[in-house]
Amino acid sequence: MPGFIMTYVRVVDRISVLTGRAALYLLFVIMGVLIFAPLSRIFMEKPILWGVEMAQFTMAAYFTLGGAFALLMNSHVRMDILYSRWTKRRKAGMDVFTFLFLIAYLGLLMYGCVSSTAYSIRYHQHNNSAWGPPIAPVKIAIGSGIFLTILQAFSEFFKDMARARGIELEAPIPEKILLEESSEAKSGPEPAGSTARPGLPAPVASPVPA
Repeated sequence: MPGFIMTYVRVVDRISVLTGRAALYLLFVIMGVLIFAPLSRIFMEKPILWGVEMAQFTMAAYFTLGGAFALLMNSHVRMDILYSRWTKRRKAGMDVFTFLFLIAYLGLLMYGCVSSTAYSIRYHQHNNSAWGPPIAPVKIAIGSGIFLTILQAFSEFFKDMARARGIELEAPIPEKILLEESSEAKSGPEPAGSTARPGLPAPVASPVPA
């Protein structure tokens, strides 16, 4: 594979890992807000107006900013009635085809998000509630998450193209290794002809047998 593709995959995967790990802590922010809201009403007799909306906005940011990491971890929901029985290289060939549709969908989603965000900024759009927060910040966070997911989709596309040719581009990721080990323990051995993951990850651009 060309060197610039290998560099792109390595950089984008690293960005997705860092963003996903950072987005994870937004769950604690959501929990803190939802716990503080009733406590402020019960013990301080000063109910807050921004609790539910802040939790909703934070959840939206968590959901979208973690999209690229979820794609990297291969943890999105898929219909795998036949897919799970295929060899690694056959899966990669199918993923190359389906990722074209994913990239097209994310591109349309990004276009709509940019248009909506520009409208919110231009007209100073606020939420129609007692708190009335501006909408632009959460839309910017959502757009950032979609953009990162698009970058990761291209990374996965390149990796599957290489994998279909018997080349592994992906660097080892601790979370993904643990996830694969857990999945393999539940599902049993891989189908005949597939490649079992060795104890140590293969180096970048190393050949993968069919």
